[in-house]
Amino acid sequence: MKKSSLFLSVFLAVSFILLTQALYIVKETERAVLLRFGEVVYADVPPGIHLKLPFINAVRKFDARILTLDAAPQRYLTSEKKALIVDSFVKWRVKDVSKYWTTVTGDEQTLKRLLSQRVDTGLRNEFGVRTVKEVVSGERDQLMNDLTSQLNAIATDELGVEVIDLRVKKIDLPSEVSESVYNRMRTERERLAKELRAQGKEVGLEIRATADKEKTIILADAYMKSEQIKGNGDAQATSIYANAYNKDPEFYDFTRSLKAYQTTFESKQDILLIDPESDFFKYLDKSSPK
Repeated sequence: MKKSSLFLSVFLAVSFILLTQALYIVKETERAVLLRFGEVVYADVPPGIHLKLPFINAVRKFDARILTLDAAPQRYLTSEKKALIVDSFVKWRVKDVSKYWTTVTGDEQTLKRLLSQRVDTGLRNEFGVRTVKEVVSGERDQLMNDLTSQLNAIATDELGVEVIDLRVKKIDLPSEVSESVYNRMRTERERLAKELRAQGKEVGLEIRATADKEKTIILADAYMKSEQIKGNGDAQATSIYANAYNKDPEFYDFTRSLKAYQTTFESKQDILLIDPESDFFKYLDKSSPK
């Protein structure tokens, strides 16, 4: 009884081990290849639960999602022999599982290294036949589309992967070139600033000259009008005085003499030497007490 129980336990354990070795699951986000002693017998295993021969068959699974290869910035020369530092990235995914396995044995790092080499070659060739303006703005989109198509054909044929997209993140000038470019830009901006300041100064001088001219004209007109008003006032005053004098000349002389007396004898410290018989005292002489 004990022997049969032991045999049953061993049988169940071996069966469980064989069953776990025979079953495998492929997820929706995975691609898989079934091998027999290292040889591909099923190139593209679909998602689901599958059986294999334990210890004979082996399964290798790969990520089927779109992956990103962020290439290191590289230095390229344009058709003008000008150096540019280009930073790019590639979107890719596994397409031919069998070729992917036989080429890089499913090693993602090896695939990225080989794909980076092909990206580098493609960018170098495309930049070498274009100017800086074309690769920066003029034909950049067309360049990326053409390079994506070329790289996809090469990668599919040689590596078994599909290149979804290839884009340039950033294009910079080398440090030794960018400094001279910045200095040239700075010099140009300073020259433009000086021109604008000179133009502003010239306009300012014109405005000030015009304002000074208008000020002089306004003051001259105001002075002329004030003199005219003063002249008219003096003429009117003279006419009034003349009319008043003609009405009573004697009274006019009398009031003028009184004003002269008042002005002359205003200060008690003044000393005057005047002939008593002069006309200055004629109204004083005539004044006698009653």
